[in-house]
Amino acid sequence: MEKLLPELYHLYGALGGDIIGSTYEFNNVKSKKFPLFPRGSAITDDSVMTIATAEAILQKRDYARSYHKWGNEYPNAGYGGSFRRWLHADAPGAPCNSWGNGSAMRVSPVGFAFNTKAEVLAEAKKSAECTHNHPEGIKGAQAAAYAVFLARTGKSKVEIKSEIEQEFGYDLSPSLDRLRPDYIFDVSCMGTLPVALIAFLESVDYEDAVRNAISVGGDSDTIGAITGAIALAFYKTMPEEIVIGIENHIYDDMRYTCKEFQKYCNIGKLTR
Repeated sequence: MEKLLPELYHLYGALGGDIIGSTYEFNNVKSKKFPLFPRGSAITDDSVMTIATAEAILQKRDYARSYHKWGNEYPNAGYGGSFRRWLHADAPGAPCNSWGNGSAMRVSPVGFAFNTKAEVLAEAKKSAECTHNHPEGIKGAQAAAYAVFLARTGKSKVEIKSEIEQEFGYDLSPSLDRLRPDYIFDVSCMGTLPVALIAFLESVDYEDAVRNAISVGGDSDTIGAITGAIALAFYKTMPEEIVIGIENHIYDDMRYTCKEFQKYCNIGKLTR
């Protein structure tokens, strides 16, 4: 009998990086040798909000409403203080003027769903500014989404690096070996995006990219989610072990949204 393999969806790039990084956020490893799904692995706010972004795109719903809905359906996913207070209101309120990496961790669906640079940057801005309306929060979301877009549309790593550096001014020249010893927990877009992008640029495949991301330390689940999204867009494959690991940690409503988003994007079947 033919073995039925689990489906691989584009959103699994971010979800995989988040879940794999979840146990290492406050227990940094500073090494690429670690178990992928140790006991305690779980989805965090990175996965919940990535799904929320995808649903907003699918339903042409205001991003703020989608974030508010999903955040309150999964209230214990590890949100930052400002965003948690935003969720506790009866309805979406004013943005938090945040420069935190929450705007970048959730934005990868924009890079998959829209088909020009102008559209991607405009939608990434919209997805960010309802909560993270600080210029750095918006820039971080745009950089992450644009990197996914460039990766999925066939740009080389040299081209991706050049485009991101020129458009956003991030320095992507340091190596991970140079950054790793002194890198500390940093929830800002400014401190997260360059590291996540370098982790992708130094990788050879999806798993290697996520291992790079986790090995730096710091906000491991978020760095993993951003790197993982770009890596899957670029390599278009991940090991079956990771697909199964993701499936074992997500819920039916998330899986449904991943499947529907795949249909909406209609950008080709992924492989393992």
